[in-house]
Amino acid sequence: MTIRTRMAVLFLGIFSILLLIFSAVIYFESEVYRQKEYKTRLRQEALTAATIIFNKKEISPDLLKLLDKNNVTALNQEEIIIYDIDDKVIYESGSDTPNLKHELLSQIRTEKELFWQENELEMYGIVITNNNKDYIVLASSVDKYGLEKQRNLALTLGFSAFVLVCVSAIIGWVFARRMFLPIQQMIMKIDKIRASQLNLRLDEGNKADELEQLSIRFNQMLDRLEHAFQTQRSFVSHASHELRTPLTAITGQIQVSLLANDNPADLKLMIQSVLDDVQQLNKLTNNLLDLTSIDADDTKFKYTLVNILEVIWQIRAELLKKNPDYKILISLDDNAEQTPEVKGNEGLLYTALINLIENGAKFSPQHTVEVKIKTLNQILFITFHNEGPVIPSNELSQIFEPFKRGSNSRNTKGHGVGLSLTRRIVQLHKGQVIVDSSENEGTTFTLSLPK
Repeated sequence: MTIRTRMAVLFLGIFSILLLIFSAVIYFESEVYRQKEYKTRLRQEALTAATIIFNKKEISPDLLKLLDKNNVTALNQEEIIIYDIDDKVIYESGSDTPNLKHELLSQIRTEKELFWQENELEMYGIVITNNNKDYIVLASSVDKYGLEKQRNLALTLGFSAFVLVCVSAIIGWVFARRMFLPIQQMIMKIDKIRASQLNLRLDEGNKADELEQLSIRFNQMLDRLEHAFQTQRSFVSHASHELRTPLTAITGQIQVSLLANDNPADLKLMIQSVLDDVQQLNKLTNNLLDLTSIDADDTKFKYTLVNILEVIWQIRAELLKKNPDYKILISLDDNAEQTPEVKGNEGLLYTALINLIENGAKFSPQHTVEVKIKTLNQILFITFHNEGPVIPSNELSQIFEPFKRGSNSRNTKGHGVGLSLTRRIVQLHKGQVIVDSSENEGTTFTLSLPK
C-alpha cells in the first residue's frame, strides 16, 4: 500500500470515528432528554390522578376512568394504577394492568419514586401519603411520538454519516493525491537522471515547504555527484596520459636499441634512461594506489603518537642518500616545551612530509629547502620554504588537484599527484595545508596538525 493510500485511509478512519462519536453523543443526549421529559409528564399524570382520587370524593373511579379516556391530553396507551399498603389494586384506569412483581413495588416504596422502561412501555411509580397511609401511584404509557422522533433522528444521523463518510473518502483521496503530486513529479524527474545527464535538477519552487527543501538537498547531492564524476573522468584521463607517456618512452627506447648496434656505453645509458622512466612510472603508480586507497576507506588506518621531528630526520636521510646535492635544513622552535608529536598514521604522515620536502628541494635552484617546526595553541605548524620559481597566484588554488601542476614546473619531472595525496592525508588527520608564493619571499608550504 502506498503512502498516499495509507494517508487517505487514515484520514477516512479518523473522520469516521469522530463522526460516529458525534452522532452517538447527539442521539443519546436526545434520548436522555426525551426520557427526562416523558418522566415529567408521567409524574404529572400520576399526581393528577392521585389528587382527584384522594381529594375529590364526589368523583367516582368510574367517572375518573371516563375522564381519562376522553382527555385530549391523555398519553398513548396510558394506564394509571393505585396500590394500597398491601399492594392491592384499588384503582386502575384501563384493563391492561401491568403485572408488577412484589420486589418492584417494594423498591418503589423504598426509593419513593422510580422510573423504568419495559420494551416501549415506560413506567413511573411514586409513593403518595393519604390519611397516614402510603399508596403507590403508577403511571405507564408509550411515548409513541418521542420514540418515532428518535427513530427518525437515528435514520437521519446514519444517512448523513454515510454521505459524509463517502464525501470525505473522495476528498481525502483527492487531497492525498494533490499532496503527493510534487513527490510524483520528483520521482518522474529523478527517473530521467542518468550518468550522462547529471546536469538535470529538481524544481525547487519557492523553497518554503519540506518537499522543496528536500529538492534543494537532492540537488546539492547531485552537484556533489556531478563534481565527483567530473573529477573521476578527469582523473582517469590524466592518469591514462601520465601512464602512457613513460610507457611510450620505454617502448621507443627498447625498439631503438634492438635495431641499432650500440656500444656498451650507449646501451648502458639507454638502460639507465629506461630505469629512470620505470622508477617514475612506479612512483606514479604507488601514488595513485595510495590516493585511491585513502579515498576508498579512511577508517582502516591505525593511529598512534608520531614524533614529527624523527620522521623528518628519516626523510632527510633517505633523500640525501638518493640525492646527495640536496640541502635540507631543519630547525625546531626554541620555545617548544613539548615533543612535536601528533596522533596519526606514521606511514601516511611520512608520505605527506616526503612529498613536501622533496618538492621543496626539487624546485629550488640550489636544491635547498628549509623545514621549521613550531607549536602554537596545541597546533603543530611545519613550514617548507624554498627559493624556487614563483607559482602564479591564479594557480595556487589548483596545485592540490590531481594532475594539476603549476607553470613553474614545466622543466621539472613530476606527475601532479603528490600534492593532492598530501592534502588528502592532512585532511584525514584533521589538519590543513596552505601555500604562499611571491618574488620576495619565495614559496612556502605551511602544514598545521592538531597535537
